Amino acid sequence: MLKPQLKQSHSLLNVFPIQKPFIHGDSANHSSSSAYALTILRQHTSFAKKSTTTGARSTSIAGNIKAISIPFLTKETTVKCVITILPTIGSTLDGISNAGVSLGGVTDVVSDLLGRSFLLELVSNDLDSNGNQKTLRAYARYEALDFDISIYTYKCNFDVPEDFGEIGAVLVENEYSKKMFFKNIVLNNGVTFTCESWVHSKNDNPDKRIFFADKSYLPSETPNGLKSLREHDMESLRGNGEGERKSFERIYDYDVYNDLGAPDEELSLARPVLGGEKHPYPRRCRTGRKMSSIDPLTETRTALPFYIPADEDFSEIKQATFGAKTLYTALHAVVPLLESVFTDTTEGFPLFTDIDMLFNQGVNVPAPDDGILSVFPALLKKTDDTKNAVIQFETPETMDRDRFSWLSDEEFCRQMLAGLNPCSIQLVSEWPLMSKLDPEIYGPAESAITKEIVEKEIKDFMTFDEALAQKKLFMLDYHDLLLPYVNKLRDLKTTTLYGSRTLMFLHPDGTLKPIAIELTHPPYDGKPAWKHVYTPAQVATDLWLWRLAKAHVLAHDAGYHQLISHWLRTHCAIEPYIIATNRHLSQMHPMSRLLLPHCRYTMQINSLARLILINAGGILEKIFFPDEYSMQLSSDVYDQLWRFDHEALPADLINRGIAVEDPTAPHGLKLAIEDYPYANDGLLIYDAIKQWATSYVNHYYPQANLVESDEELQAWWNDIRTVGHGDKKDEPWWPQLKTQDDLIGIVSTIMWVTAGQHSAVNFGQYDLGGYIPYRPTVARTNMPNEDPTDEEWKSFIDRPEDALLKCFPSQLQGIQMLVLYDILSSHSPDEEYIGGNTNATWEAEPTIKAAFEEFRGRLNELEAIIDSRNTDPNLKNRCGAGLVPYQLFKPYSESGVTGRGVANSISI
Repeated sequence: MLKPQLKQSHSLLNVFPIQKPFIHGDSANHSSSSAYALTILRQHTSFAKKSTTTGARSTSIAGNIKAISIPFLTKETTVKCVITILPTIGSTLDGISNAGVSLGGVTDVVSDLLGRSFLLELVSNDLDSNGNQKTLRAYARYEALDFDISIYTYKCNFDVPEDFGEIGAVLVENEYSKKMFFKNIVLNNGVTFTCESWVHSKNDNPDKRIFFADKSYLPSETPNGLKSLREHDMESLRGNGEGERKSFERIYDYDVYNDLGAPDEELSLARPVLGGEKHPYPRRCRTGRKMSSIDPLTETRTALPFYIPADEDFSEIKQATFGAKTLYTALHAVVPLLESVFTDTTEGFPLFTDIDMLFNQGVNVPAPDDGILSVFPALLKKTDDTKNAVIQFETPETMDRDRFSWLSDEEFCRQMLAGLNPCSIQLVSEWPLMSKLDPEIYGPAESAITKEIVEKEIKDFMTFDEALAQKKLFMLDYHDLLLPYVNKLRDLKTTTLYGSRTLMFLHPDGTLKPIAIELTHPPYDGKPAWKHVYTPAQVATDLWLWRLAKAHVLAHDAGYHQLISHWLRTHCAIEPYIIATNRHLSQMHPMSRLLLPHCRYTMQINSLARLILINAGGILEKIFFPDEYSMQLSSDVYDQLWRFDHEALPADLINRGIAVEDPTAPHGLKLAIEDYPYANDGLLIYDAIKQWATSYVNHYYPQANLVESDEELQAWWNDIRTVGHGDKKDEPWWPQLKTQDDLIGIVSTIMWVTAGQHSAVNFGQYDLGGYIPYRPTVARTNMPNEDPTDEEWKSFIDRPEDALLKCFPSQLQGIQMLVLYDILSSHSPDEEYIGGNTNATWEAEPTIKAAFEEFRGRLNELEAIIDSRNTDPNLKNRCGAGLVPYQLFKPYSESGVTGRGVANSISI
């Protein structure tokens, strides 16, 4: 990037004398150019217009002022233009320290001196009398660096003829040798182009970039002068599905997940392709890398980092990708440091005090370089010994408030309502509990949890039949999902697995009490199927068996949370929506401008996940129970359970039997569990989103026929259903898209998943999951009563605490988990929160502006509502001694690990 000059160099001025190097072009083309002028450093740019955008490239200000409407316009008016460029990290630092102009060498310096930094071409909304576009051309010159807000400005002038008409688009050619990030282009006649986009060098691609003025148009409303540009711009984003993608490109295309394995590196790292008939899955962004020489179905992982469209990559912009940079550094630098400390990576924590020491003393590791220390100042600390450093973790909220809460049965159940994974609990509506798996392979279908077991636990409150009829029985059911993986995991020898069912009873005080846990394994190694039911106990041996059974269930729930509730249902399922939005909704389409703020950074973090999180040997395989079968398990869930029409919160609650429709109840739903923090607070967010979407959609689509006749919108929805989620294209449950209500439901679901749902399952990970006994990520040992030897049983009887510690994650797994949770739970400094910042195009439309202000107002009210609920002693699932308040749906937060804040998009 350019660096401002404190002292003007004369060496090049002797070669290129000061003069006006350009002359006006043919008047028929309405071309104009600006005179060359010396560039000087200054602190503020007088004409730099501050944008109200939030950073998403869809944000904008409506600019619909016609050139001919300017009062002082006669035959020709000079319109001034200011371009705002964001510097890359390196150029900003270099510019401040060296105070010299350079970007790509002498060529770029010459471009600046000649005033040929960017070629701009304004396009009129109107065609001329011959049906041709009317355009104006000018070169922009470098003006200054604003130190206060770290932006570069460039300027040019246009001589606008009286008959030019309304300015609707601008074409940009980047004369530099590297891509540049355009924030906006502002004309002093009221027209603004909000860009938030990389503009490639003409050396990489000769095609000019197209930006449209900040006024939204449905396809049928597109001005004649912009129609061809609108279609050409979208065509340039779709590509042709061929060749390897380059970093400067902005191509959005689909592919299967065929790059998670690395068979060329090691055969044990081979993984199945996800996507297709055998392993159905959503699609990812296509990169086009060459295929493996070992497995022709697997794409190689040699080109790093993985391609994503340029406008999804913010790695070169200061602070803009805090989460991705930190996560990458952690897993590529900090995790290897940890692995170097442990000679035995399977060694468990010898004592519970050793777990506590992670927070009050830390772990000694070899000293990394200062760059890594600077990325993790709160985690990695220098010591007096220059050869070592200390990794020390903050105390998680659960441990800080009540170190022994993990022993509580009530807290075990409360996690299902106000914990990390509050979206798996379901109503028991049929009895007996039955498996749908083949009994010839997996053993008897009927559950071992009997009516008698249930009645014994609830006899002081009601009968079994009353509990079933009154909807008092609830379940966490991982039986059929996990049973097919039990023998596969046991064959790995380093871990174990069961299928599990956990039955709970809704107590009259509104809390859940555990009734029974059933653990099952199918026939294995010549032995018959095994299942056992554990119940709450006070007697020593049964009590410790009960604690171990709870540890297994929590590990199942932790893995399901990370792989399904978090990765699959938010990150993975959303990527096809982002790809389709860019392929089929023009940047001037109102629905594109509604959705793109909810797409910010998601493809970048997903690409990083494929690189180091969900890949073979990645961090998720290392610390969660499914190990190398993690992604295959998520494919099974997608195949069996994922439905778009169940992803909105109300539909999800109804599907799980937790709610029924009731027009007289708040939010139109009656909850079976009235004190359900995730549902109660989440419905506030969902309703606010839906009301905002309703006002927005009805403004741009006042008649239903406009929805059905919008070819871009229909192509977008078709792409999502038949390509992005193409393995489910024939499912009957996909919503139609014919009316305003159809569209409102679809976009409300997408915005809820990206904002509310992701925040609920992501930003509480450290505080709600960081204390290992409270929520282990893997259970590594069999239950002590599963065919033990005499010696094994005696060891359990003598030291049951040791048995539990051996079952917990190893020391290395536990520390890796804490590093991961700390990063994933952090809000970046530039986080954009739901309703926090307006979009400039909405500001220009009075109806939309009022609707957004109402939306923002409702969100602001949630802070006080949630605070009130968290201090209400009648709500025992969120208020009580030692309980962590449920704050994940509080809309706003400061940066860092806070346990609150609803981010607009999936950015970490």
